[in-house]
Amino acid sequence: MIEQLAREEICRVGKSLFDRSYVHATAGNISIRIKDGFLITPTDACLGFLDPARLAKVDIHGHQISGDKASKTMALHSAIYQKAGRFDADISCIIHTHSTHCVALTLESNLATGDGTYSELLPAITPYFVMKVGHVPIIPYASPGSAKTIEVVGRAIDAYGDLGTPLRACMLSRLGPYVWNGSPTSAMATLEELEETAKLFYLKSAPIAPLMDAQLDELRTAFAVRW
Repeated sequence: MIEQLAREEICRVGKSLFDRSYVHATAGNISIRIKDGFLITPTDACLGFLDPARLAKVDIHGHQISGDKASKTMALHSAIYQKAGRFDADISCIIHTHSTHCVALTLESNLATGDGTYSELLPAITPYFVMKVGHVPIIPYASPGSAKTIEVVGRAIDAYGDLGTPLRACMLSRLGPYVWNGSPTSAMATLEELEETAKLFYLKSAPIAPLMDAQLDELRTAFAVRW
């Protein structure tokens, strides 16, 4: 993506998420991969009031070139681009938020379980969650910016991708989701679908039965979903 357009898109997406309460205060960050590196929101920046000229520009080696100080999560963003790129070469945008209902689910003890290796944030309760988001492994809590988180996220991306179900999201326990996709608009849509599904699950008054295997097979056949 052309750098100036990428700068404008980060600010547009940030304001849209802030205006609709998907992010708050100075929580969250957005990055876009460009030809000669990355653009990312500055540390402690409010996503609703970003200045395109002040976004941090970082080269492919992680060295800051210009702009305000890059978010401390740049190392994790870089690792996600590298790992997820093995399975989706078009990954170009990552969004991290502290989405209320996603975080709330990680505070519960009865988390949905995945294949026995990773606990997952949500079961397959709606077709659009399956189609637009897919599996969301929960990454155990570590301090924000922890190198341990980078390692665990990388292993999860490799594990799911090698099984033929590449990830578009992971959930940092007590912190929030990271989502990625081929454009800022599609990454934002992934984040929205994830948070709204978490809200449905969190607000349930009775257990929710996930989609059955036959229903998932129909989605795989019709929409080539990764589940």
